[in-house]
Amino acid sequence: MLLKNLCELKGVAGNEKAVRDFIKKDLETAGKNTTIDRLGNLIVTNGVNSDIHIGITAHMDEVGLMVKGIDDSGLIRFTNVGGLDPRVLVSKVIEIGDEDIPGVIGAKPIHMQKSEERKKAFTIDQLYIDIGTESKEETEKYVSPGDYINFISPFEPFGNHKVKAKALDNRVGCFMVMELIKMNLPIEITGIFTVQEELGLRGSQVAANNLDADLILVLEGTTCGDLTEVEPHLQTTELGKGPAISLMDRTSIYQRSLVDKLTAVADYHKIPWQYRRNSFGGNDAGRFQHSKGGTPCLSVATPCRYIHSPVSVMDERDFEGMKKLLTLFIEDLSKGGVL
Repeated sequence: MLLKNLCELKGVAGNEKAVRDFIKKDLETAGKNTTIDRLGNLIVTNGVNSDIHIGITAHMDEVGLMVKGIDDSGLIRFTNVGGLDPRVLVSKVIEIGDEDIPGVIGAKPIHMQKSEERKKAFTIDQLYIDIGTESKEETEKYVSPGDYINFISPFEPFGNHKVKAKALDNRVGCFMVMELIKMNLPIEITGIFTVQEELGLRGSQVAANNLDADLILVLEGTTCGDLTEVEPHLQTTELGKGPAISLMDRTSIYQRSLVDKLTAVADYHKIPWQYRRNSFGGNDAGRFQHSKGGTPCLSVATPCRYIHSPVSVMDERDFEGMKKLLTLFIEDLSKGGVL
């Protein structure tokens, strides 16, 4: 399964090569033209000429870790790459660098903690990685500062229409862009697979300055808060309720006429959908929207529980609904235009 392959690739922000190479090969096999810009964004065209030109974008990178030093004991100190909660890291299995050196994230055992220490969550500086070595010199044979650290979290179906994997944010978006580019849709489409979104939308800032389009569709895996401790009005999205459409977030306010046009297509075809009911966070629309003379954007996402952690969960029905909605929306654009 293509999505499985994408999720299991290594692609911590700034180290997206494996993901980019996989997408590039797949789309070139499908007969699409690809280019790579200087920052590492992958640009793909569908080969259609039309009066309307849209961009569809998703970021390739995922959150992860990086080696920052090695103790005399051989234990590895690390830092986060992108937004990660240190409380979810203890005892996670990881792999380091190009040689996939296996290791486990550890912390001071509870038996050795003082009573006041047990009341506080670990900070990232209190954690370490153990690769089974016994000295700094031995560890240095396998690991160096600057090496990327990836979570090991296989893609697996479970429960009722659910899958769990690392990096659903945002390989689910990458997969969707790939699918749409391959279709014979009656509109000129440029697919943009960006780098370093998790580090401040860096790739999209470069890509936006080199693209002229009438509309940008930003495809994401977004946070899902349908949990028992979360008040209903704070539940950003819910699994199984359809793709999530944004009105605003930390980096963008989306043009309401376009949002209404998208939701009208969903309602007409009886496709379940939901608003993304929170304004925290942001995505690459924050750069595309401000590029050149300004480009209208829409953001559509698949809800995912536990994003920015070693494992996240999505409902396949939301994903399929997102694909159907976007396909029909693009067909509708070909008839009526963007504005």
